[in-house]
Amino acid sequence: MAVRGPGVMNKKTLIALVLAVAGFVTALLLPVADLSTAGQITLGIFLFAAVFWVLEPIPIYATSLIVILLQVLLLSAQGPLAQYTVPETVQPVRVEAQLWEIPATALTEDGSVRVKRNDRFQSVEVAVEDTTADAAVVRSADLDEDTALARRAGHWQAEFAPPSYTVFLNTLANPIIILFLGGFVMAAGASKYKVDRNLIRIILRPFGTRPASVMIGMMAITALLSAFMSNTATTAMMMAVVLPIISAAPEGDRFRIGVALCIPFAANLGGIATPIGTPPNAIALGALSQQGVSIPFTTWMGLTVPLVALMLVFTWFLLLKVFPSREQNLALELKGTFETSPKAWALYIVAGATILLWVTEALHGLSSSLVALIPVALLTAFQVVEKKEVRNLPWEVLWLMAGGLALGVAMRETGLAEWMVGMVPWGALGAAGALAVFGIVAIVLSNFISNTVAATLLMPLVMSFVASGMAEGFALTTAALTVAVGTSLAMALPVSTPPNAIAVSTGLIRTPDMVKMGIVIGTVGYGAVLAMAFLFWNLIF
Repeated sequence: MAVRGPGVMNKKTLIALVLAVAGFVTALLLPVADLSTAGQITLGIFLFAAVFWVLEPIPIYATSLIVILLQVLLLSAQGPLAQYTVPETVQPVRVEAQLWEIPATALTEDGSVRVKRNDRFQSVEVAVEDTTADAAVVRSADLDEDTALARRAGHWQAEFAPPSYTVFLNTLANPIIILFLGGFVMAAGASKYKVDRNLIRIILRPFGTRPASVMIGMMAITALLSAFMSNTATTAMMMAVVLPIISAAPEGDRFRIGVALCIPFAANLGGIATPIGTPPNAIALGALSQQGVSIPFTTWMGLTVPLVALMLVFTWFLLLKVFPSREQNLALELKGTFETSPKAWALYIVAGATILLWVTEALHGLSSSLVALIPVALLTAFQVVEKKEVRNLPWEVLWLMAGGLALGVAMRETGLAEWMVGMVPWGALGAAGALAVFGIVAIVLSNFISNTVAATLLMPLVMSFVASGMAEGFALTTAALTVAVGTSLAMALPVSTPPNAIAVSTGLIRTPDMVKMGIVIGTVGYGAVLAMAFLFWNLIF
């Protein structure tokens, strides 16, 4: 990234810091209806992180670590905020059988109290018999003299049980992180033994050496692989292949940025094509099956492949226009032979077995993250990837994704994500309006949290909305497809999707470039999804 001068950089950092702190403080101080204090804290962290991830005053992986630190300090049971703001408890006083006197502040507006059980507060409904300014008399069979009630039912820890700090730290070893690590280790081995260059020789020969042809060839192959295996694993493998192509372009050629971006974008789009391509697809199918609707594998492909093909062509055209090459042909070396040393053979066998297991995940049931441990363990054990290569792995990408995962956990646990979704008055929008809003909420939300989490939050709402009859004229399948596909079109930030984070690890992409392209692709994709929903999917179902 070019440095424009200390003055500009200092000004940018100051602006970002002021905006981030203002967002954080505003979220904490302004009263937010129906959002708990823990949710407001998470909203503040969310706004702080969003500003820093977009404006990038510090490295984006450092922002992710700050997110985890803030969550440990402000939301975990071991953090100082939870340690020094413990809610006071009080025992109820028996008036007569099943009649109890409690402090008026222990009673919630909906007529319940917070009872402490197993170190957590639970809501228990009571019947209010009488109230004064200081006390209330309630009837309940669930209380006794030893019951610990929150003296103030509105205390933030009475409404939200802070989890252990390990919940946030564990995101650093989340299965998706292990999947990343497996891909990185394989990529390190491939680079060391020049497998990437030999793959280029095989893969690119049919496409020639013209920049446009090379890019569309790489995108088509990436999308095809991503349709049948993890888009994260696909991106990790294909980035190893694409790096020599980037090197073949002259220094300073904007085409290098376009090539680095085309792989994650193609992987994200390719995952839409099959039921096993990405978790939101499976979530949609599961929700539909609960409603008695079944979509065969090939039917799903028939519904989504036209959209994927259209978006791939548009993305290819957009990247070529924004990041054109100065060269008519790339100086690619399409000759070479595979190494045949024992360590090279170990790499081929382990990598081949790993890829085969990834592709056939639906058959054997082993998760892609579990399979990713195979290359991590065996390639280091056989010293195919040695200490030097391990040290040079892009660990900062793992930190970056851990922050995004931790933020998603906090948003889900504190109710912030559900609150954000619930802000929309779905019933007043009508069927067409609601479907349009569902799509845009899916895209926007998934840019900041896991698309799996976004789909999990939205899908029940979609199912209940359509099943209730408020969306007369629209099938359950159409609505489910709109949300599932919408979450996969979120690719504006490095934390939006694992493939984006891998692309950022090349060091060739600035976050603003990814944001601009991601917003355009997401916007056009949103329009394409709505067109498919109204003109294609809804006519079939």
